[in-house]
Amino acid sequence: MKLSEARQRFIRHLTGERGLAEHTLNSYSRVLDADILELAQQRVDNVAQLNLPTFERLFVSWRRRGLGDASLAQRLAAWRTFCGYAMREGWLHDNPASQLKAPRKGKRLPKNLDVDSISQLLKLPSDDPLALRDAAMMELLYGSGLRLAELVALDIDAINPRHRELRVIGKGQKTRIVPYGKFAAEALQRWLPVRSQWLAGNLTELALFISQRQQRISPRTVQQRLNFWGQQQGLTSNLHPHKLRHSFASHMLESSGDLRAVQELLGHANLSTTQVYTHLDFQHLAKVYDGAHPRARKKRD
Repeated sequence: MKLSEARQRFIRHLTGERGLAEHTLNSYSRVLDADILELAQQRVDNVAQLNLPTFERLFVSWRRRGLGDASLAQRLAAWRTFCGYAMREGWLHDNPASQLKAPRKGKRLPKNLDVDSISQLLKLPSDDPLALRDAAMMELLYGSGLRLAELVALDIDAINPRHRELRVIGKGQKTRIVPYGKFAAEALQRWLPVRSQWLAGNLTELALFISQRQQRISPRTVQQRLNFWGQQQGLTSNLHPHKLRHSFASHMLESSGDLRAVQELLGHANLSTTQVYTHLDFQHLAKVYDGAHPRARKKRD
């Protein structure tokens, strides 16, 4: 079966039997028309000649033309549907286009807060026990780039006040040591006496951050409290823990330019999908942190 004839039958099939939207039909037609012309130059003009190497060459050609991820995914979808139809008609035994993976759409990162907004956010009342707890939580979320799950999982013995370090259990139960700055240390010093008062001698609860019911704070409560303070401080009505973590990463990269150090601090297994994880010693991480993070710097007289 010639590709040009198979293409006509395919479009008629889509129009009559599947009732696809006109926009989709036009899109599939344009893709197939352009690629069939290109395949003809490679002396591929029969459906039976379609195989994985054919589509790999097409994919390279699409990339060379500068097509974005959305366009690449669209073209692959058109050919996958066409090959599926060709299998139904008995022209192909398998679907070679389905063996190519469409590029993943990049995840949108949340907008980070600038340093001034962070400073404004963290100016919480000093006479409110809840505010003292919330300030300590936010200082660690931003000051150490913690995930929400990592924050609520912290136990009291995870803190090393002498060296201003945290022992964090991240994804996959992997433990890492991260530094925290002077502001976070001061916030913890204000929070810990309140924690002791709330526990009233209860030594069984090990959680660093607790509710007034003497229980480990829940992720939902942390989210609600951050959202509350975002509104109170006039910043945003949708402040969430990951925005603070993302702000941490952005500010560290802007100040230090050390991508691998930030990777280590965040507990990422990979630098990117194509780069191999590189381990850095903690002294280097602490040096980068102290020199770059806005809330780790010493106050000026």
